[in-house]
Amino acid sequence: MIVRDDMTFPFEEYQERLVHLRKCMVSRHLDAVIVSDPENLMYLTDYQTTGYSFFQALVVPLDDEPFMITRRLEESNVIARTWVEVTRPYPDTGDAIQMLVDALREFGLANKRIGYERNSYFFPAYLQDRVRTTLTNGRLLDCFGIVESGRVCKSPAEIAIMRKAAIATEAGMQAGIEASVAGAIENEIGAAISAAMFNAGGEFPAVMPYVTSGPRSMIGHATWEGRTVQEGEHVFLEVGGCYRRYHTAMMRTIVLGELSDSMYKAQETMKAALQLLHESIQPGMTVSDADNLIRGVISNNDVGASLITRSGYSIGIAFPPSWDEGYIISLKQGDSYVMREGMTFHVIPWMWGVDGDKTCGISDTIYITEDGCESFFTMDRDFTVKQDSGTGEVRELKVNQVKEKIPPSQPRDVEAEQSLSMKGTEVC
Repeated sequence: MIVRDDMTFPFEEYQERLVHLRKCMVSRHLDAVIVSDPENLMYLTDYQTTGYSFFQALVVPLDDEPFMITRRLEESNVIARTWVEVTRPYPDTGDAIQMLVDALREFGLANKRIGYERNSYFFPAYLQDRVRTTLTNGRLLDCFGIVESGRVCKSPAEIAIMRKAAIATEAGMQAGIEASVAGAIENEIGAAISAAMFNAGGEFPAVMPYVTSGPRSMIGHATWEGRTVQEGEHVFLEVGGCYRRYHTAMMRTIVLGELSDSMYKAQETMKAALQLLHESIQPGMTVSDADNLIRGVISNNDVGASLITRSGYSIGIAFPPSWDEGYIISLKQGDSYVMREGMTFHVIPWMWGVDGDKTCGISDTIYITEDGCESFFTMDRDFTVKQDSGTGEVRELKVNQVKEKIPPSQPRDVEAEQSLSMKGTEVC
């Protein structure tokens, strides 16, 4: 391992992550693991690239030095970003899986018990089959979740990084609120959000902002498509800010005109759900408990709306196509996963189908503390209501200004580094 001081986190934190991984390997009787998920590679080594559609993997032996298999171009990211010393790159004309198998043989692992991430987007079944048929003396075992067991609870240094992502989230949301006026094109709102996030120090998110207006808000995961926002409509925004691949996300709603009784009730219902969660959530609760709290409030409405999805999901490291860690843990009914200090969630008590034709949302990104939870955000949760005064002036009834900017030359939080604590790493 190369000891370096220019990674996202202190070198010691990466060492602790490897220690945890190897403890899990021992408990599963594995001699080595092949890590191919982009988020897990980032977590363990600080490696990142947008070229992750090409096969890449970190092989972690139980006792020996880890090594990476990458496309030759991407080896530069290993050298520039990570602590990894040993690489085996393959050319574009080469064979990535043959390189992996050859390296496993080179380092004495070809006849060992080797874990791999069977669910990885970028290690598809046909490549897994090739490893199995080529590496005939070894035994491949699915080890999904072995790295994620360390990721699910964030360290103080990770929380500090997510606070910087939250600065970008709030800056983008504020810009989106300001740009949401009658006559604006949805694309213009999306452009304003994106520019503000990046100008605040944010980096490209795993998902670009969701911007829908009027009846288009009923389309799941839709975003800007050139529609012109009309007077009397509402705009639904969901923004995920990113810093060092860590994300925070929030939903907000803008009403252009009078706030109807049903939209006011929707606003108050969602605020009540978030407030109840903040008052009630604590380590030891199950994710089903949390979901029931939120779902119970949202379901008790008389405006025709429903919560048709899970009520939240883990959030943290992410690459496209999604900013959530919901494949690790989600707030949903019947799931007995126990909450622990350091877990982070995007909580989404959104309401689909208000009056039958409107979707609106107010959401929060939180982290679980020793005895409760805290929000990453400071923005007001109320809908922003913009009324035309009749003179062409638009009067905003609620807008909370966001002026903070991520310090460009301070990618690390010194105070957090001095108090590093790998929370919850005993679970494999």
